Amino acid sequence: MPVEITWWGHATCTIEDSGTRVLTDPLFARRLAHLRRRRGAPPPPSAARADVVLVSHLHADHLHLPSLAGLAPGTRVLVPRGAARSVPRLRRLRSLEITEVEPGDVVETGNVTVRAVHAAHDGRRLPVGPQRSPALGYVVGGEARTYFAGDTGLFDGMAEAVGEVDVALLPVGGWGPHLGPHHLDAARAAEALVRIAPRSAVPVHYGTYWPIGMDAVRPHEFHTPGEEFVRQAALRAPDVAVHCLAHGERVRPKVAR
Repeated sequence: MPVEITWWGHATCTIEDSGTRVLTDPLFARRLAHLRRRRGAPPPPSAARADVVLVSHLHADHLHLPSLAGLAPGTRVLVPRGAARSVPRLRRLRSLEITEVEPGDVVETGNVTVRAVHAAHDGRRLPVGPQRSPALGYVVGGEARTYFAGDTGLFDGMAEAVGEVDVALLPVGGWGPHLGPHHLDAARAAEALVRIAPRSAVPVHYGTYWPIGMDAVRPHEFHTPGEEFVRQAALRAPDVAVHCLAHGERVRPKVAR
């Protein structure tokens, strides 16, 4: 069966490959602190069904404890090395099989392998906390090779770290009117396509959450990153098939045969 990607919003995706369901950075809340979900209904309960969950870093919109608590008992969750020490409440989720990983680690789960790769991003549990855990991306290998970048900026050696992939799930925006350092906007995400040369790409991490009371502040940063990524990719990486999904929409991208 071909690989199938579903985007639920923000950085939350389901990758279905070789009969294994992989869920990325689950965030199912209508509201998180000062953020509210402005586009797309929260994912249905079926979105929480997964054989393995990939957590890219410790920020609360990526390692969201209430969403993790809603996973089925026994679900395997890969988190950055040191996460349980930095986020003590994570240790209370005793029904989950939590495995800490760092760049270079390879985990076999279901019918796929998952390789943790470097990400250029702040890995701390904000707003406070020491830098104890790396930010990660992951490459899921089954019938396809799918790169979930998590949150990252461009970095030297990106192509070598990621390796050859069929599909790239790339962040192209954020949850506020300004992107901080170590993020990808639409143009930088298009440059990432040039570097890693996937066959297909799906833009994520935009157009979902926005600070309460700031709807009129730089609204283009909320609404347009996906379309702008499509435009930038056509200019810079025209051989890459870009799938700009609506919330809850799925695609079967082309892969190597």
